[in-house]
Amino acid sequence: MFKVAALYQFAALPDFRQLREPLRAFCVNLGIKGSILLAEEGINGTVAGTDAAIDALVRELETGVMFSNRLNHLELKFSRASLMPFLHMKVRLKKEIVTLGDPQTDPTRTVGTYVDAADWNDLIADENTLVLDTRNAFEVAMGTFEGAVDPEIASFGQFKDFVARTLDPAKHTKIAMFCTGGIRCEKASSYLLSRGFADVYHLKGGILKYLEEIPEAETRWRGECFVFDQRVALGHGLVESQSIKPDLPINSEDFAMLRESASDE
Repeated sequence: MFKVAALYQFAALPDFRQLREPLRAFCVNLGIKGSILLAEEGINGTVAGTDAAIDALVRELETGVMFSNRLNHLELKFSRASLMPFLHMKVRLKKEIVTLGDPQTDPTRTVGTYVDAADWNDLIADENTLVLDTRNAFEVAMGTFEGAVDPEIASFGQFKDFVARTLDPAKHTKIAMFCTGGIRCEKASSYLLSRGFADVYHLKGGILKYLEEIPEAETRWRGECFVFDQRVALGHGLVESQSIKPDLPINSEDFAMLRESASDE
């Protein structure tokens, strides 16, 4: 059994290019596999390994000398995989850790209001709240929250176009957004604030944190949550789905490419 860690943080990393090789070597030496993106705006990735290896990596990221305490608010979600879900360990350099393509958007400075999983149901039950799924269409098709709007996008980079043609700050005065692990909706919240939307919320830790913490008897989630590795989809308790195996690539390299394409990274 392997421990899987999904992690990200928006943080100023002007030296991100110099961090690539030390981080990759650290992971390889511990037998960790997966994919991590580094950019000037932060870190984003999913990795798997033994419990001890993943715990050591988290300690290094949060308090080690490599990042000098710049990742002390790392967003983490842990789950299990019966088989190693990745073939290699890759650390890649990007312009953005999740690509929106808008230079005015800076999540290291301004983001919307974080909403914990325990408070999410009440927020989205409010009839004055527009609930917005910021993921791609094929992900939404596998599962989403009750009453959520599907932007019908093929990549996160298209989110700006959806906002321009659909949303109005004067009309949509309270918006609650969500995504798989929290990174896309966090950046989307920063974008909406820069466009004059005042009351913007996003699910802290994303769908994965919700499925981890909220009992199935209390859920407002419907379906399964797609994940970008060979597990394909997770349900409540972050248990690997046995019912949904869509017609998608089945090897880790293809999943990595799918993940990159889907988020325009």
